[in-house]
Amino acid sequence: MPEAPLPPLLEAVLGLGTDLELRTTLQHIVDSAAELTGARYAALDTTDPGQDGLSAIRTPGPAPRSASGIDVPIPVRDGVFGTLRLSGGRDFTAADEQLLHVLAAQAGIAIGNARLYEAARQRERWIEGAAAVTTALLTGESAADALMTVAEQARILADASAGVVLQRTPEGGMEIVTASTYDDPGDIVGTTIAPGSAVLEQLLGGEPVFIDDSATDPRMTTHVRHRFGPSMMLPLQADGTLIGTLALPRRRGDRPYTSVERHMAVRFASQAALALVLADARHHRERLAVYEDRDRIARDLHDLVVQRLFATGMMLESTQRRCPAAEDEVEGTLGRAVDELQSTIQEVRTAIFTLQQPPADAPTTFRGKVLKETAGAAAVLGFQPSARFTGAVETLVTDQVAGHLLTALRRALAEASRRPGVSRIEVTVDVTARLPDGRDGVRLTVHDDGPSPTAVSGTTVSWRSPL
Repeated sequence: MPEAPLPPLLEAVLGLGTDLELRTTLQHIVDSAAELTGARYAALDTTDPGQDGLSAIRTPGPAPRSASGIDVPIPVRDGVFGTLRLSGGRDFTAADEQLLHVLAAQAGIAIGNARLYEAARQRERWIEGAAAVTTALLTGESAADALMTVAEQARILADASAGVVLQRTPEGGMEIVTASTYDDPGDIVGTTIAPGSAVLEQLLGGEPVFIDDSATDPRMTTHVRHRFGPSMMLPLQADGTLIGTLALPRRRGDRPYTSVERHMAVRFASQAALALVLADARHHRERLAVYEDRDRIARDLHDLVVQRLFATGMMLESTQRRCPAAEDEVEGTLGRAVDELQSTIQEVRTAIFTLQQPPADAPTTFRGKVLKETAGAAAVLGFQPSARFTGAVETLVTDQVAGHLLTALRRALAEASRRPGVSRIEVTVDVTARLPDGRDGVRLTVHDDGPSPTAVSGTTVSWRSPL
């Protein structure tokens, strides 16, 4: 015998558990309610649309303008999810209302399960995204690439219109330094939040900021706010240090962020901040290893190669002095060999100085370049030369003049490092000097306290150039 059909209510109840996707479950509740009661129109209005990112769910077609109706609340564990509204078709009876209450009770259970499933799926996505960011950051990306990785991954996970990272400005505000958007982010990067902003104060205190509509919220003051609607601004903070802020705005009219999305985004920001700190520490360790290796090479060059070259040069000079005057050809050959050795020693010493400073950290100002050269020489000399600047060095010394001065400085430092007995070197750059013809000039002076053939008190090397 064929199986008897299930009662309509039981069939509707069993159908509620066939799909764990929340929107599909809600649509099934509405359709089942209309079918069970014969209503022409059914709708489900949620109490808090923002909690699940939903709008009203209804059957197809417009609502009747005038008809009897029935409203039944849908209970869930933490309150009331929403109201099931039916109208049209006929007058509803007490039996219809009782039937709908049974359906609503079962619907509440199905909604709870769908919520748990949706929350679990979101948590899984955010956790996987945070793990992907950590892996990417620890593979050796540059600082700019690391921030872009955080911004882009967060934008995808949050289904946001943009993902941006802000960092502190010297004035105490915040500036967008990285942006990941569907369109060209050129007009977004560089946008600043002025010091004293209410949003800024909250972020500096380590608290996230949630915005319902960026375009109308008075706390939002940037020129790009009119494009965006719901937004999250999350502090990137690790070990009490604020690295920056991660902002995730959605387009105007997009659904608001749910409580689960907000919670997971805050956790993502915390993990991303920690990953940024770890990546930066790893980068510093790698750079330190490079510096140590460079120092070792420099020491080996100085202690082995330069000393041997210097000793060979001294032997050749001694041999040259003992050569009879008649043997001009031999004497000339020895002289050229000595000159070549001295030139080689100077080139090796210049290479030693260069090894002390990584090219990636090359300073951009003339003052910084002078200090770099003295710091590089310190590794070979065993002490730090002093440097003094007189006048507006940064504004008066042109790039061409700076190149000549730095070349002269390297030669002077290399020469000083060759001579024994040097324990102090003073470097002076004076842009108030005058040339013999009366023109304005810059004077570089390198003075050491070592013995010299002409002055027991030390040696001074000067180089002057017109400005």
